[in-house]
Amino acid sequence: MPNLKAIRDRIQSVKNTKKITEAMRLVAAARVRRAQEQVIATRPFADRLAQVLYGLQTRLKFEDVDLPLLKKREVNSVGLLVVSGDRGLCGGYNSNVIRRAENRAKELQAEGLNVTLVVVGRKANQYFQRRGYNIDASFSGLEQIPTAAEATNIADELLSLFLSEKVDRIELVYTRFVSLVSSRPVVQTLLPLDTQGLEAADDEIFRLTSRGGQFQVEREKVASTVQPLPRDMIFEQDPVQILDSLLPLYLSNQLLRALQEAAASELAARMTAMSNASDNAGELIKTLSLSYNKARQAAITQELLEVVGGAEALS
Repeated sequence: MPNLKAIRDRIQSVKNTKKITEAMRLVAAARVRRAQEQVIATRPFADRLAQVLYGLQTRLKFEDVDLPLLKKREVNSVGLLVVSGDRGLCGGYNSNVIRRAENRAKELQAEGLNVTLVVVGRKANQYFQRRGYNIDASFSGLEQIPTAAEATNIADELLSLFLSEKVDRIELVYTRFVSLVSSRPVVQTLLPLDTQGLEAADDEIFRLTSRGGQFQVEREKVASTVQPLPRDMIFEQDPVQILDSLLPLYLSNQLLRALQEAAASELAARMTAMSNASDNAGELIKTLSLSYNKARQAAITQELLEVVGGAEALS
């Protein structure tokens, strides 16, 4: 016969676990909102920077400009920037981006190229370190919502690798935020910068809303407002020097956007994982309660049978 006390203890333990997972779900949801607010807050600077770069692009022929960040070299070595999380309990977020990065590294090695890693997040750092990959630098302990200063530090490391010609191309592997229940690991080339990537284009941002008590994500197109610089504008400095100063800023801005999307993906994955854990705990509590009631009823029935049996023996 099942131990009634053991079942009661198990039910109480599962209830306590459910309280923790529910609290973690609410915290993750609040942080997803903060991530959204930061994406929207950094939008004006990104738009203004794109406007200046677009104006310089229309004024200059980028193909005729000899700048290190635009120079395409023969590729012998590739740097992979892998963005993962510091913690677990977020479903398949970390394993998905690590698997995508590892597959990309194997593809490059199969082409005879050397691969150097720059890793963001403890999970990816531990994984690749154990497997003997060449890790040039690692960053961990970042804010839950990445800041511009953190993006600049990572961008400086990438610039050092590229400008010293340790690597000829740098690719970014991160998780793109699609929805609260969906994210997609993607690969994006960061360096050398592509002149086509500096053109004005419609972008999109995500907005977290709630309908019927449920969180929803809406992605909306943001029309670019970039316009060519006036023809009669006079530059105090050589436009090429201005461009050379703005390109690292543009790189940092692109990296910040990717870090924000990755952070939102991690928080959304954690929110979904904790929601599923809470639901599973609720189902387990129901199953255990049913088992407890059955065992209790069986114990009562057994006691009644013993009483009746004893009475009959006395008679």
